Amino acid sequence: MRSRGRKESLAESRDLDGSYDQLTGNPPGQTKKALKQRLLRLLPCCRPQSIPSVSENSVEDEFELSTVCHRPEGLEQLQEQTKFSRKELQVLYRGFKNECPTGLVNEENFKQIYSQFFPQGDSGTYAAFLFNAFDTDHDGSISFEDFVAGLSVILRGTIDDRLSWAFNLYDLNKDGCITKEEMLDIMKSIYDMMGKYTYPAMQEEAPREHVENFFQKMDRNKDGVVTIEEFIESCQKDENIMRSMQLFDNVI
Repeated sequence: MRSRGRKESLAESRDLDGSYDQLTGNPPGQTKKALKQRLLRLLPCCRPQSIPSVSENSVEDEFELSTVCHRPEGLEQLQEQTKFSRKELQVLYRGFKNECPTGLVNEENFKQIYSQFFPQGDSGTYAAFLFNAFDTDHDGSISFEDFVAGLSVILRGTIDDRLSWAFNLYDLNKDGCITKEEMLDIMKSIYDMMGKYTYPAMQEEAPREHVENFFQKMDRNKDGVVTIEEFIESCQKDENIMRSMQLFDNVI
């Protein structure tokens, strides 16, 4: 989402085995405070060491926005296009710039950043799926606009907005439906990321069992694929998923 020459704008089931929540990526029963701490650590631009105090000097902030290779849209425009305040955008931008001095992050850098938080497993495949969800115009890079646009949906969007974003993450080829093969790839990537030494130990057939349970619940017309309408309707009827969606409120 870049303007001409750059980006144009800024741009689940329930916990089936008691060990992992597909929508939140966190163990079940996690408190809002714990989720906030985990999310802020996983998002590279929000790590504590990357967040300086917010300056009151808007001139300084505007100057910093002009010093990187990719210059993002102005704060006012970003504020209009997302649900973040000016100060929140300043904090997010400074953290993003610390991690990505050029103003852009490619897939390999994204994987490297993400892997730091899952040393016990291989997070590369899942990180690639997540990268593609943020890289909405598929140009091979995530700009600050891309990042805050996605983050705004995840943290400040309506329930339908958040579920639509999750559906897009699972719809790997972006054809408007989720197949069993796509969901199996997602689940295998999650198991790889969690590692072999989790407790309780994950069984080899667990990803496929998750997929079968997912489709039994979500595929209402039994045609072998899950549409966004089926996905959203099923999720909205699941109390656990709705509870997990609310955990994202007021994270930042």
